Amino acid sequence: MNQVQLSGVLVERDAMRYTPAGLPALGFIVQHSSQVHDVHAQRKVDVTVKSMAFGAVAERLAAQPLGSSWKFSGFLANGGI
Repeated sequence: MNQVQLSGVLVERDAMRYTPAGLPALGFIVQHSSQVHDVHAQRKVDVTVKSMAFGAVAERLAAQPLGSSWKFSGFLANGGI
């Protein structure tokens, strides 16, 4: 199963684009930082994820301020539009 859930901060956002079918598409970057328990020790986790949103989600993210916190769910894929 290819399913991802990630909380993070919206740190970068591209200009809104549209697919050939006219669907809004937005590229953005999410930064996540947390600590997890790993093999009897706390481990700091930092990750930056390049992401894409489409449709109503793209329109909503385009209107949000950089630095705002979000919870995302989706799937992993290579490439873009």
